[in-house]
Amino acid sequence: MPIRSATVFRWTEVCGARPGVTGIVNVTPDSFSDGGRFLDADAAVARGVALAAAGAALVDVGGESTRPGAEPVGEAEELRRVVPVVTGLTEAGVSVSIDTTKAAVAAAAIDAGASVVNDVSAGRFEPEILAVVAERGVGVVLMHMQGEPRTMQDAPDYDDIVAEVASFLAARLDAAVTAGVDPGACCVDPGVGFGKTVDHNLALLARLDEIVERLDAPVLVGTSRKRFLGTILRDVAGDVGEPPPDQRDDATLATSVWALDRGARMVRVHDARPAVRAVALLDAMRHADAA
Repeated sequence: MPIRSATVFRWTEVCGARPGVTGIVNVTPDSFSDGGRFLDADAAVARGVALAAAGAALVDVGGESTRPGAEPVGEAEELRRVVPVVTGLTEAGVSVSIDTTKAAVAAAAIDAGASVVNDVSAGRFEPEILAVVAERGVGVVLMHMQGEPRTMQDAPDYDDIVAEVASFLAARLDAAVTAGVDPGACCVDPGVGFGKTVDHNLALLARLDEIVERLDAPVLVGTSRKRFLGTILRDVAGDVGEPPPDQRDDATLATSVWALDRGARMVRVHDARPAVRAVALLDAMRHADAA
C-alpha cells in the first residue's frame, strides 16, 4: 500500500533504520535524461511500478523539466501530464511523490494519492504550496537552488557553498514549520546540480556531513546522471567526451554511496536496483563494523 499516515506523513516510515531510495519518472518531453520516454501515461505507470518492484520506497513523478535552461510549463499542461500517472501508480500500490513547484498541482496530485511534495523551490515560487502540505498532512522535500531553472547555471556564485546551502535549508525548514508543516514530515535536499558548478557540487558532497549535522531533518541527495558527472568522467576518468546521461549510472552509484556514508537518508535515482542493493550492502557493513 502507498506510504500514507492516518494523520501526518513521517519520513521515518521511508528512511528509518535503513536509508531509502526514490525512483524518478519524468512525464516530460525535455528532461535531460528520460525526456520523452514516459509521456504516455501507461508507459510512465509501468516504469514507476518497475522502480517500486526494484525496491524504490517512493516514485517521484514530474511533469515539468527543471534541467538547466528549461522553459516553464503551464499549470493545466502539468496537471494533464501527472495526475493520470499518480492515479495509476497509487492504484498499483506504489508510494508516490510529486515533483512540482505549483500549489494546485501538488493539491491535485495529493488528491490522486501522492504522499510527498518534492519542491525544487522549497516553497519560494508559490509559498501556498507549504499550506497545502500542512493541510493534507503529507511529506515535503525542500531543495536548494540558486536562481531558477532557466538561469541557474548562468553564473552560480558562493562564498562558502556548504554554509550558504545549510543556512538556506534551515530557513526553509523554519518557513515550512511556520506554515504548519509537521517537522517530522520535512526532508531537505542540497540541490546538487541546481545553480552549482562542478566544484560546488563536489564541495557539497565532500562536506555533506556538515549539512547533515546542522539540520534537524533527513537529507536527500540526487546526483543521478547529472551533467557534472559526465564532466568528471571526461576530465578525470579519461572518457573521450562527456558520456551521455544513460552512461552515467556507475558515477551515480558512486556518488550515492558516498552521500549515504556521510549521512544522507535518501537518494534519488533513475535506476533503482543498484542503489537499493548498495543501501543493503552498506547497511550490512555498518552492522558488521558495530559487531
